[in-house]
Amino acid sequence: MALQVMVCGGACVEVDSDTEAVANQGFKLGCISCKKRGEVKATASVSWFFQAWDDNVSSELYTYAEREGKVMDPRFYGRLHWNGSKNTEDLQDGSIYILNVTFNDTGTYQCKFRRMLIYSNSIYETNPNKTVIMKVVPRVTRGMASIMSEVMMYVSIIGLQLWLLVEMIYCYRKISAAGEEALRESAAEYLAVESESKEVEVAE
Repeated sequence: MALQVMVCGGACVEVDSDTEAVANQGFKLGCISCKKRGEVKATASVSWFFQAWDDNVSSELYTYAEREGKVMDPRFYGRLHWNGSKNTEDLQDGSIYILNVTFNDTGTYQCKFRRMLIYSNSIYETNPNKTVIMKVVPRVTRGMASIMSEVMMYVSIIGLQLWLLVEMIYCYRKISAAGEEALRESAAEYLAVESESKEVEVAE
């Protein structure tokens, strides 16, 4: 899955939706549109549209406005729930959740925001939208990104172990060399003391 992240106002983060759903399981259709200026008061509504893979036109799927959602497409009755911003009309997360995904749910989903920015002397409307092309598979599959991440993890672990081994050998050699040097100095000091003792004895 490709990720496109943008931080807005320090709180909202735009992340692209997953695109691969598993049959007979739930799936979140993500749709986040961050408001660029957090201090501006706003209200928003969200409309979702769906075009099946074998269809030429899209139909209205779901609407959410004034804290209420409504399923518009009979194919999704009882299977669709709001999964976006809660307890606010200033919507930034317009995600929905599909229960019991079927292969017929494969297709293109479009999420459209209608945001009204309320300034002191004017109202400005923006209409950001997101498109999600969803594919339904019989079971979970591992994408190339997941495989590469696991490979890189093992490479990193092996590299770290080799680095630690090299460090251990280097430290061992350094300690050994320091020990040998200390022994040589001790032996030299001992010989010097012995030599001085003999000289004293001879002088007496």
